[in-house]
Amino acid sequence: MIANKPIFYLTIIALVFSSFTAFASGEETSSKEGQINTPEGIKEYIKHHLADSHDFALYSYTNDVGERKHVGFPLPVIVWTSKGLKSFMSSAFHHNDDGHVIVDKGNVKLVKIHSKIYELNEGADEVVFDASHHATNAHKVLDFSITKSVFGMLLAGLLMFLGFRSLANGYKKEAIPTGVGRVLEPLVLYVRDEIARPNIGEKKYRKFMGFLLTVFFFIWILNLLGLTPLGFNVTGQIAVTVCLALFTFFIVQFSGNKDYWKHIFWMPGVPVPMKIILAPIEVLGMFTKPFSLLIRLFANMTAGHFVVMSLIALMITLKNQFGVFGSTGMSLLLALFISVIEILVAFLQAFIFTMLSSLFIGMAVEEHEHH
Repeated sequence: MIANKPIFYLTIIALVFSSFTAFASGEETSSKEGQINTPEGIKEYIKHHLADSHDFALYSYTNDVGERKHVGFPLPVIVWTSKGLKSFMSSAFHHNDDGHVIVDKGNVKLVKIHSKIYELNEGADEVVFDASHHATNAHKVLDFSITKSVFGMLLAGLLMFLGFRSLANGYKKEAIPTGVGRVLEPLVLYVRDEIARPNIGEKKYRKFMGFLLTVFFFIWILNLLGLTPLGFNVTGQIAVTVCLALFTFFIVQFSGNKDYWKHIFWMPGVPVPMKIILAPIEVLGMFTKPFSLLIRLFANMTAGHFVVMSLIALMITLKNQFGVFGSTGMSLLLALFISVIEILVAFLQAFIFTMLSSLFIGMAVEEHEHH
């Protein structure tokens, strides 16, 4: 255990330095295209990092001749247009995000504006913008693309599959698993004994263990991937947290027994006038519970990424006041401190989402004793 501690801290430092590299590549103060050396530019960069992307770009830099280079790989673009389904690789846009690069696919012209894909109207050859920089001769398409966040979810699913298959194979050989299974087993037992059993009950918890384990490890792995230089921000996408909360919502509603619905619409032991008043409040509570789940996860993970990248940016914004070494050292120490806290937050947010989900499920399946 003592020997593992230096390895842990060295890993954290390596991740922070890698993040610096991804953030500060080619960011020396100059007039080259793509340089990020102003507060406005840093704010836009962080906003772009938090958003989803059709490309998987690790980092970008400007070469000696002023050309902007991107290190990464393209992802499949799948859209439904007025001419049907169209698919191609995101490299066709050449990393352009302001609508200047037009992709022609079977009499359909597509452009990418602010990470959204638009279809040009019939007869249009270029995008026309209004004063607010909104396209006036193009409309959005249904986007089913494998974006960076989708790729992250697929990667998390693959890691979960490999990890739990290793755990299952370990149990086939001996009572105590080895390798990755030894790391997963305490967490599985923790979810079962500290989350599912106390909140759902000894008789009914097994029915929901599959969902609780899936959502716990899915959120936890995605949160950890978001701390790596890969730049994932999957749990910081509101669409992802909405879907996770909807799973909990539908499981609760379809698992609710007659006592659950009775306590919502016609509470026993309560005067009739109060029943009429409380019923709408209880119905509203059905929707505020999953809403609190999605907002909590989304806000905490987004804020964590924003704070880390803002602290990394101190090496640029404070360079004139403290010099290169002073601003970089300050940025390193603060970002390292927050990154260590974010490791705890990654687990804590997965725990809170799973705990509250199990609590809501337990409230729906609880058998009430009426005297």
